[in-house]
Amino acid sequence: MQPGRPGNRPRVRWVATIPPGSAASRPRRRVVHRPYTGPPAYATPPRWGFPNLVWRRPTAVPGTASATPVPQQRLRMIARNTTTLLATLAVLATIAAGAEFWRYALLVRSRDSALSPGVVGASDALVLAFSLMTFVLALFAIACTVWWLFVARSAAADAAGQEPPRPAWEVLVGTLVPGANLLLAGPILAELEHATLRRPADVRPRPSRLVLGWWAAWWGNAVLLTLTVIWRMRDGVQADADGVLLSGLTDLSAAALAVVTLVIVSRITRLLAPLDDRFLRPLRVLKVTGAPEPPRRGRPKTSAR
Repeated sequence: MQPGRPGNRPRVRWVATIPPGSAASRPRRRVVHRPYTGPPAYATPPRWGFPNLVWRRPTAVPGTASATPVPQQRLRMIARNTTTLLATLAVLATIAAGAEFWRYALLVRSRDSALSPGVVGASDALVLAFSLMTFVLALFAIACTVWWLFVARSAAADAAGQEPPRPAWEVLVGTLVPGANLLLAGPILAELEHATLRRPADVRPRPSRLVLGWWAAWWGNAVLLTLTVIWRMRDGVQADADGVLLSGLTDLSAAALAVVTLVIVSRITRLLAPLDDRFLRPLRVLKVTGAPEPPRRGRPKTSAR
C-alpha cells in the first residue's frame, strides 16, 4: 500500500475454524446397525401407554377455538329433534282430525235422534284435548324447524364456499310473519335446496317437485285455517257444523304439511351431513374364497420370541 493513495486497500481473507476442544471438533461416532431381533419383549408388563379416554372428535376438545361444533354436526342433532317433533305433530293432528269428523257425524245423527250424554262428553273431551296438544306441539315444531333452517343455511353456505343469499332478518320475516311467509317461504326453501345441491350461485334456483309440493301444502293449510277462523265467526247450526268439518280438514292438512316437512328436513340433512350412523350400513367380512395365501416373512433365528 502506497502512502497518499487511500483507494488501494489490502485484500484480507477470513477463515473460520472450529475452536479446539469443542463438541463440533470431535469426530462423530460411527453408528452400528444391529440386525433385527424381532419385536420388543418385556420382563414385566410396561406401565406406559395411551390414556384411558374415549375417542372424540377434535372439534369437541375444550379450551380450543374449535370447541364449537361445525354446522354439519349441529345439523344432525337439530334435525333429529325436528323430525321427532314433526312426526308426533302429524300423529296428533291426524287424531284431532278424526275427533272432529266424529263430532260432525254426531251432529248429523242428532238431527233424527237424541245422543247419549256420555258419547257427547267423550267427543268434546277428545276434540278439546287433541286440538290443544296439536296447537302447542305445532308451536314447538315451527320453532325447531326454523332453527334447523338457519343451521342448514349455514351448513350449505359453508359446504359450497358461498354466502347465504338472504340476510337472517329476511328469513325470519319470510317464515314467521303471516302473509309474508306465504310468498317467501317457498323461495327460501328453494334457495336452500339450490345451495345444498352445490349449484352455481349465479343460476336462478329451480325448486324440485318435493319443494313445490311442500309450498302447495303450506298454502292449502293457510287457506283452510283462515277459512275455518272466518266460518267459526258465523252464527247458526249449519255454520257450526260446517266449522267442525273445516276444522277436521285443517287438521288433516296440518298433518300432511308436517309429513312433507319431515321428508324435506331428512333429505336436506342427508345431503349436507351424510355421515350419520343411522344411514350407514356396517359391513364385515364373513368369508373369503379363492384368494391366494398372503406371503409371510420368516421369523429370524435370533428373535427373542
